[in-house]
Formats: sequence, C-alpha cells, structure tokens
Amino acid sequence: FSAEQEAQALRKAMKGLGTDEDAIIETLTKLNVSQRQQVLITYKSTIGRDLIDDLKSELSGNFERVIIGLMTPTTMYDVHELRRALKGAGTDEGCLIEILASRTNAEIRHINENYKLQYGSTLEDDIVSDTSSLFRRVLVSLATGNRDEGTFVDEALAQQDAQALYEAGEKKWGTDEVQFMSILCTRNRCHLLRVFDVYRVIANKDITDSIKSEMSGDLEDALLAVVKCMRNKPAYFAERLYKSMKGLGTDDSTLIRVMVSRAEIDMLYIRREFLAMYGKSLHSFIKGDCSGDYRKVLLRLCGG
Repeated sequence: FSAEQEAQALRKAMKGLGTDEDAIIETLTKLNVSQRQQVLITYKSTIGRDLIDDLKSELSGNFERVIIGLMTPTTMYDVHELRRALKGAGTDEGCLIEILASRTNAEIRHINENYKLQYGSTLEDDIVSDTSSLFRRVLVSLATGNRDEGTFVDEALAQQDAQALYEAGEKKWGTDEVQFMSILCTRNRCHLLRVFDVYRVIANKDITDSIKSEMSGDLEDALLAVVKCMRNKPAYFAERLYKSMKGLGTDDSTLIRVMVSRAEIDMLYIRREFLAMYGKSLHSFIKGDCSGDYRKVLLRLCGG
C-alpha cells in the first residue's frame, strides 16, 4: 500500500473535464478505513488540496454520501450520523436506535467524547432535548455505554429477571416498561440469552412477541433492537438492510449507514444471515434496488 500512489490516482480521477467515478470506487473500496485516513493526509501534503472538498465538488447524491462516509473515521461517522438524526429535519429515531443498541461500550465512549468535542454539547443532552418519555430513557441508558460486558451468567438472577419481565408485562394489566429497560439495557449478553430462554418457558412465548404486544412505537423498536443485537447482531443488520430496500422507495440513509459502518466489521456474516433470512443474496437485492455509481460502490462494499 502506497498512500502517495493512491492519492495521485484519486487526483487523476478528478482532474480536468469529467470525473472518473470508476477509478474513485476502485481506489477507495480496496483500502481499509485507516489506509483511507493516510491517503487523506498524504493527498493534502503532496497535492496541497483537501481530498474531502475535492470529492464533494466532483460527486453528488447518494454516491457522494457513500464515498464521504468511507473517508470518515469510524467513530466520527457514527457521531455525524447521530447528530444528523437529532438535529436534522425531524428526528431519525431508527438511526439513534440502530447505533446505540449495536455499538460496544468502548465504541459508545469514543462516540460520546468525539460528539462533545465536535459539537460542544453532550450526546445525552441532545437526546434529552430531542426525544421524550420512556424512549428517551432507553436511549440515555444505552448512550452511557455502561452495559456489563462480562460473560458470567448468574442462574438465580436469570430466573429472577425472567420472572420480573413476565410480571412487568404479560402477567399484569398495563406494562411496567422501566423493568424491561433496566434489565435489557444493563445485563451482559450471555446472561440475557439465558433470561430469554427462561422467559420463553415461563411466559410460553418469545420475549420479542411480548415486547411487540406490550409496547408500541419507538420504545418497542428500541427494545426489540436491543434483544436482536444481543441474539445475533449480523441478523439485526441484515434485517435493517432488507427493510431499507423492500417495498416502494429506498431508505437510503439506513442503507448507506449500514453498508459503510459494517463493511469492515461483519459484512460477511450480514450477507450470510441475509441469504438465510430472505432467500435472496444481499448482492442481488442491492442490484435490483439501486443504480449507477451508487449501486457500483455498494456492491463493492457488499462483496461476493
């Protein structure tokens, strides 16, 4: 890998009349996120121009969004997306849920630090001012990045938690959502998987079915996302991708965010889950749903 060579290739693709989009896709998708950061610095030091500015002036639309996303360091990409979800026109609850329910404690801590540095306000303050009621409390809880990340399963506590969830929902008239929140947002993954098994025995239905029947709206979406991420994170992202493309119109924000943010983490597993869940490859879905350079770059990120 030569950062200088790649920087020159990008400059060549954008210099003069017309832009060589294929060369830009080719260059950027073969590099990983840290190599792209090196190219960014080298581009400025050897060519004396800002690569992001050059890309923005040459590209447009969803294709531009993907390319700029690829050029953004992982944590900063999440930070920008959260900010857009909170401060854009209307709140993008799906984006808030997806990022906060799926990132690790360390990732959430980095997001919080960078968010504050970038925008001068804390992520928590912005969540509080932009969302309400129990949904707000779930997001604030997830945004602390304070989940137990151990692997210890306390069998007695698992029984107790499952019973508490049952009594907070299925068993009583009305739902004690706070009980769901405190268990689902703080316990470690191994423990929760055990809780879900016990719950199925006690309640005679799956925890996801209970959440669906007991709750609604953003709160339901948030708690379902937490359960799905605990069970199988790649399957959760496969579902996000499927829903972003199925039916009329495409939810490009979600499609771009998942493809860019997971490309180097678990895309292979997401593809496998997608095929298993929907009987069609992610590749064929993107192919049928997008067009032009946008489609080309997404297919490169998808691989296969």
